[in-house]
Amino acid sequence: MKCRLVAAGTRLPDWVNEGFREYQKRLRTPLVLELVEIPVATRRAGENPQRAIAREGDNMLAALGREDYVVALEVAAKSMTTSQLSAWLAQRLREAQPLALLIGGPDGLAESCRARANQSWSLSPLTLPHGLVRVVLAEQIYRAMSMLAGHPYHRA
Repeated sequence: MKCRLVAAGTRLPDWVNEGFREYQKRLRTPLVLELVEIPVATRRAGENPQRAIAREGDNMLAALGREDYVVALEVAAKSMTTSQLSAWLAQRLREAQPLALLIGGPDGLAESCRARANQSWSLSPLTLPHGLVRVVLAEQIYRAMSMLAGHPYHRA
């Protein structure tokens, strides 16, 4: 199953890219993790910030497939434990629908992205740097998939 992480931001520190790639390469089958980077929208002088957020959202939506099961990552959404994430991913695998996880830019996700999402998910009630979210998300998906495979990576 293909799982795409659609994230705002294109020039992140090397540690973010290396951390994400480490877990990305560990995930081979049955879930393949891809990264689609969307440029953060330029905020023009005097422009309402919502217009820039909307442009970002349009670019994110353009990266989605019609059949994608879309998850908006939001601070205020419901969280899952790693065990719950593992069970949730098992259900996604059974349904075999492509998965797309959306991480907004510095000002959050566009309302159009929230409207397109099948569900919202919070990694933490903390506000995390967007680059760190990529790494934590990739690691948690790897951990949840390891649980499904009976691999000892998850020992909680």
